[in-house]
Amino acid sequence: MEARIIARGLLAGALGGVLAFVFARVFQEPVIARAIAFEDEMSHMHGHGEHEHGVELFTRGVQANIGMGFGVLAFAVAMGALLAVVFCVVHGRVDISAQPSAALLAAGMLLCLNIVPAMKYPPNPPAASLEESIRQRTLLYLLMVVISAALLVGAVYLRARLVDRLGAWNATLAGAGAYVVAVAVMMLVLPTIDETPEGFPADVLYQFRLFSLGTPVVMWAAIGMIFAALMRRLLGSRERSSIPA
Repeated sequence: MEARIIARGLLAGALGGVLAFVFARVFQEPVIARAIAFEDEMSHMHGHGEHEHGVELFTRGVQANIGMGFGVLAFAVAMGALLAVVFCVVHGRVDISAQPSAALLAAGMLLCLNIVPAMKYPPNPPAASLEESIRQRTLLYLLMVVISAALLVGAVYLRARLVDRLGAWNATLAGAGAYVVAVAVMMLVLPTIDETPEGFPADVLYQFRLFSLGTPVVMWAAIGMIFAALMRRLLGSRERSSIPA
């Protein structure tokens, strides 16, 4: 059964990746092109014939289509498989049917893997980051992902421990509140990186960050809905048969 669930997670991830790529290609790629144009303009103003990254191995067309498409699709398939694995671990241990359980898991993974880390370390378009800070920024972002995921697991565990004492609704509020407070503390503790160059168009930065967040939202929304529907078809009849008459 686990293999069938994971196979459906891979399928949901592939379909979600296609939709996410379409979104990124339509909305995010033009903003990247504007950022690169700003970078080239600054290079010419300072007397450089080429922008700082030198000769590109792949053309912008290849990067915007094949490169972005492969990257988004591979990431989405991996996330679909991860969602399926987590579902296999969780399903049967919580008093929630397969379809809402799958949807809630997808929403939780979007929150802890994408939304919360981006609130502390939002992505920057080309020409808006310093090359010497890329490694630090990447490590801090990954650290925020790990912390956010661990805190969400802790919040779910706390809710489970408080259900008998406080009831389901109050326990949920307590777990959510604990997660928000813990995330806020970590955001205050972790260092802030502010490296946007002077003169960089504010609308380009805003749109890039907005659409960069929109891409995983589209991906996870599609993965969650598709995987939830597949789990309903796969496990729904079994769950109904297990309900006593």
